Amino acid sequence: MQSIYERIEHLIAERGMTKKAFCQQLKISTGNLGDWKRGKSIPSTNKLIEIASFFDVSLDWLMIGRPSKEAMVREKREDYFFDVLRQLNCQESELSTVEQSFISEYIEFTRYRKSKESKDAGDYRYRAENKSENNSEGNEA
Repeated sequence: MQSIYERIEHLIAERGMTKKAFCQQLKISTGNLGDWKRGKSIPSTNKLIEIASFFDVSLDWLMIGRPSKEAMVREKREDYFFDVLRQLNCQESELSTVEQSFISEYIEFTRYRKSKESKDAGDYRYRAENKSENNSEGNEA
């Protein structure tokens, strides 16, 4: 049975590239690649998705060696590689009204929780300052 590393190695060779070039293109350290080879670790889920997309293979095949079926839906590479702007600034038209409402409620809840936490922290500091002032006044008398 082939390991994930052996399948990655096969894909690298099939593409006719060096392991160093592969590592540079996918921002993988050669040390990590060596750990994968020795079985000390395996690629993270995100890295597996990147590798599968880079070589245009299915995650099933990359992870367990199962051949992809032609009837399966194939995702495009763009589905996995979003530019930073799209990740941070979701287009509202891509979200349903229910999703937009949920996100708005969650943001409001998060703001409320943060304000409550900072208020609680402020109350704690105020009590601590008063306690230390009272102790220093009692020591002076």
